[in-house]
Amino acid sequence: MARSKPIGTSFLFVNNRSEILLVLRDDIPQIRYPNMWDIPGGTAGENETPEECITREIEEELGLVLTGPVLFEKREFQDRVEFTFWQRADFDVEHIRLTEGQRLAWFSEKEAKRTHLAFDFNITIDSFFTKAPFRKQLT
Repeated sequence: MARSKPIGTSFLFVNNRSEILLVLRDDIPQIRYPNMWDIPGGTAGENETPEECITREIEEELGLVLTGPVLFEKREFQDRVEFTFWQRADFDVEHIRLTEGQRLAWFSEKEAKRTHLAFDFNITIDSFFTKAPFRKQLT
């Protein structure tokens, strides 16, 4: 049975300053949203779960191995169903070797909200900072 919409996956890393990690997409006219800031992630293969997809994408694009990604939300967009995961992380972006995209940067809530993001991800960013799962105390 074919999917009605593609499954997209995205991953929000949050550092100890409550900043999120974004990637500047390649400046290639043939890709969607060239030279725009984006949340790292990608599209799931036909028999791939969202968890498998995001784990693969983060390892392929950033060289980081995820264990047990935490789902933040599932949101239906006009062109896809997006699964956004998150976790705390505090690393120097200069030590990440990107295989896709021009560069990485940490964005504060204010910076992220005033940046026009690829794939309508401003909706996801607004929701993430409103719900703020990273601010909740562990019990």
